[in-house]
Amino acid sequence: MLFISLNNVCIDKKGEIMTFSNSAELLSFHWFAYSIYSLLIISVIAWFGYNLTREEKAKSVVRIPFYTYIGFLVAMGVGHHIFTYNTIPWVSQDITRHEITPDATYKFEIENHKWINMPKKVTVQCGQTIEFDVRSRDLVYGFGLFRQDGSLVMQMQVNPGTDVNGILDPNDILWTFNHNGVFDVISTEYSGPDAYDEHTGKDLMFVKNFVEVVGCKEEGGKK
Repeated sequence: MLFISLNNVCIDKKGEIMTFSNSAELLSFHWFAYSIYSLLIISVIAWFGYNLTREEKAKSVVRIPFYTYIGFLVAMGVGHHIFTYNTIPWVSQDITRHEITPDATYKFEIENHKWINMPKKVTVQCGQTIEFDVRSRDLVYGFGLFRQDGSLVMQMQVNPGTDVNGILDPNDILWTFNHNGVFDVISTEYSGPDAYDEHTGKDLMFVKNFVEVVGCKEEGGKK
């Protein structure tokens, strides 16, 4: 089972709490952090290359700052993961998954590249935690939720299989919605050419405007 919540926080350099209300904000933060870190790594290569091209061999005492700098980068890289792991959407809440009761659960199945018993539309109030329980009768599929600009909100793999009683194995995911929007569903796993129209190439498992979230403030969060 997998739980993903968008209420994630991180402490910035001023000691203030940074709140990531969706995965896009979290991605932007890590993009910024890793861009700076990459430039620092490049500086190590430049420093090393400079010393290789010098005619005079570097003295041992000169090497101390170099290795100290490398140690600093290692500590910074490891520290970044240690202090921000809890901001990764699913980590903090996944620990208490057994204590969480979703506000609503939607169960449906997939067979022969078709959604079975899938609701036509799901309307979610801001801040609600929704469980999607999707089961496959034949192949490996995917369940992905996408914004209108095509960016991914969340996804899970939908594996086939049954228990000893012949009941389909569940594949479930929890998601807390904190931003208004309309989201599409696409199978994120390739399951063969039958998933596409042979004449137009259209994705037959694409569901337009499947989820609509309402009741949030413009910047996110409940009103």
